[in-house]
Amino acid sequence: MRLGFGLRAGVALAAVSLGLGACATVPTDTGVQQGSEVEATAAASTEDAVVADLLSRMSLERKIAQLIQPQINSFTPQDMERYRFGSYLNGGNGGPYGDEYAPASEWLRYADEMYDASVQPLANGEPAIPTMWGTDAVHGHTNVVGATIFPHNIALGAAGDADLVRRIGHATAVEIEVTGIDWNFSPTVAVAQDDRWGRTYESYSENKELVAALGAALVEGLQGNPANADYLGTGRVIATAKHFFGDGGTDNGVDQGEVTGDLGELMEIHAYPYPATIDAGVEAIMASFNSINGRKMHGNEQLLTDVLRGQMGFDGLVVGDWNGHGQVAGCTVTDCAQSLLAGLDIYMVPDDWKGLMETLIAQVGDGTIPMSRVDEAAERVLRVKYRAGLLGDDAQLPSERGVAGRFDMLGSPEHRAIAREAVARSQVILKNDGVLPLAAGANVLVAGSAADNIGQAAGGWTLTWQGGRELDRDLFPNATSIWEGLETAITGNGGTATLSADGSFTQRPDVAVVVFGERPYAEFAGDRPDLVFRDEEGLELLRSFQAQDIPTVAVFLSGRPMWMNREINASDAFVASWLPGSEGAGVADILTGARQATGRLSFNWPAECEGEPLNNAEGAQFPFGYGRALSDTSSIGTLREDCAALLVGPARELFASGRLGEGVTANVGASTLPNLLGSGGGVTARGYDRNAQEDSREIAMAAGSELTLMQDEDSGGAYRITYEVMARPSGPVTLTTGDGVIDLTSHFAHAFEKGWREMVITEACAGSLGESITFATEADIAFRIAEVSRTDLPEDTECSF
Repeated sequence: MRLGFGLRAGVALAAVSLGLGACATVPTDTGVQQGSEVEATAAASTEDAVVADLLSRMSLERKIAQLIQPQINSFTPQDMERYRFGSYLNGGNGGPYGDEYAPASEWLRYADEMYDASVQPLANGEPAIPTMWGTDAVHGHTNVVGATIFPHNIALGAAGDADLVRRIGHATAVEIEVTGIDWNFSPTVAVAQDDRWGRTYESYSENKELVAALGAALVEGLQGNPANADYLGTGRVIATAKHFFGDGGTDNGVDQGEVTGDLGELMEIHAYPYPATIDAGVEAIMASFNSINGRKMHGNEQLLTDVLRGQMGFDGLVVGDWNGHGQVAGCTVTDCAQSLLAGLDIYMVPDDWKGLMETLIAQVGDGTIPMSRVDEAAERVLRVKYRAGLLGDDAQLPSERGVAGRFDMLGSPEHRAIAREAVARSQVILKNDGVLPLAAGANVLVAGSAADNIGQAAGGWTLTWQGGRELDRDLFPNATSIWEGLETAITGNGGTATLSADGSFTQRPDVAVVVFGERPYAEFAGDRPDLVFRDEEGLELLRSFQAQDIPTVAVFLSGRPMWMNREINASDAFVASWLPGSEGAGVADILTGARQATGRLSFNWPAECEGEPLNNAEGAQFPFGYGRALSDTSSIGTLREDCAALLVGPARELFASGRLGEGVTANVGASTLPNLLGSGGGVTARGYDRNAQEDSREIAMAAGSELTLMQDEDSGGAYRITYEVMARPSGPVTLTTGDGVIDLTSHFAHAFEKGWREMVITEACAGSLGESITFATEADIAFRIAEVSRTDLPEDTECSF
């Protein structure tokens, strides 16, 4: 265990007041406070000696292996023993032995197998370096069944308490260690500036000071205070500040997109939280997918080395994001010396690890990569392992460390109590005409399909990458839904509670609580063209109760503020509940008045539906820092409900649910593919099961081929295409609509391995829209299509891919 290596670039943050009672603070001194300068110097000397000795005895192949991070779905313990990867990860849909719902004991058993494979003796006295396992535990250890599911960061921003976040970090670290994992890819310290971004809920706030304070607090909770003896000890894990930097500032909120502007001004916002996390001792920083003024971060030496290392003084390791190096100009996922030369220390290369290893070794051999850079990167990895207690005579199997194997600590009452507190303190009351708190003895109807759905309340990054409201209730053994929390609280107050998803009832209720919200999503799947909430289940329920003169409370589950004027007008009370996770009782605590409402908005809430970034209170319906006490029943008046985006007409389907639309043909040269199935003209289309049997198509196009979807008459409207790219294009790919030809080559390259995406083609990029679309390619390509439709959109709608 090291003492005194937490001394970092000194950035003191004052307390950040949210106004109206909520605040966040971060310690201003995280330097050495115990022991002497002599002890600190001795500890540093020991670290230097251990790392230097190991590095001097490692072969080039073993050094390169320290820089490679594959995912568990693509390699085995036998591969680990052969290649000795420095680290590995489980992706959002990955679990031990191919089971993403594996019990905690299997996660620990797998950790032991991988560790044991990594430390088998090597020939010629070469040291065997223990591996380390990284995971995305972004709101608790939520890849594992039974773990505590804390609210997502946007909710913690609304709670606004650094000490609470610090306690959440510690609880999360304990549960991670229970399963034998070493490293958490958290916290996200993005300063989200455009709520259309699909990762907005991973951001604490649009306010950089608040993000810095809470991000530093989570780092300290995960790792411990660098000045204290428990730093990276029992119940602590390696933390990662991510994604450096600009991920919350992309143009139009497009995930992995472009950030443009004066570099100094961009850094003043988006790089601001990093010195605070460095001061807190963060051992890893993850590079961002996005570009800064046209240059991908994974290949940006000025920012990864000159700024992060030189100006900010970071001395830990820099890890890439999922194949992010493959997006650098001139790179592929198996060939990218540029990233290592720019300052990346670990390539996250989920599946193509072998090809990348071979290429890197060859590039050192031919002089493309200096040996000194390999040594520098490997040394950084070894230093972090040393600090985490993975090197030395006292290194242990994962199952022998700290609280490993204490499965009773997953979802423990103590951790759930912290989560319940976080839920309650993050609830933001936007409107209350006096219906809250719910009266003791009341007859309460709880409506909405989300009321008893923990998967929806938890959001993305929950058991699976995208999360899902379809996740079985049995997968949440240590959890309480919002309905269950309300039922217990209401009956405990002498009232009655009835669950009715569709709002029907036999006995007229005194009040109805309607729980509704966004479907779960993660990353780019959550990108939106505007902030309109189009699912009208909640609106219809609220209006139905309103027509019957039944008071209503709207509980809105979301990963961002959204334009909700219609729902707010139709309700007597409106609560922004965010994504509360496993502790629905925390919502009940506020609705019943068991706790006072102290949550305050950490983002401006939009007055308009278009979704332009607000950045300040101008144009906000409810500004940053807004939130009501339960006693505040003042009127907010009637909000405007006009929204141009709502004027969009119904979609006309060219292909959906596995069938071509009426009057639509699929043409390949002089032939047709009935119902877009079969082969001809160099095109092969077969059924693919996306959500149901053969509801989609997998299409392989040979070089020089074309595929046209033709309507018998022009229905008008923009084209919307739901697609997934299966093979990165090696030559030009185009889409022709009317007289316009759109180059899809770079868009398809970007979409490769990104899962399902939506393409919107308007006159803004096509010039004209006719009755057909034609895909053409000059090289072999494969992609999938789930839906092609035409939709009326506002005239100024931009194209998106």
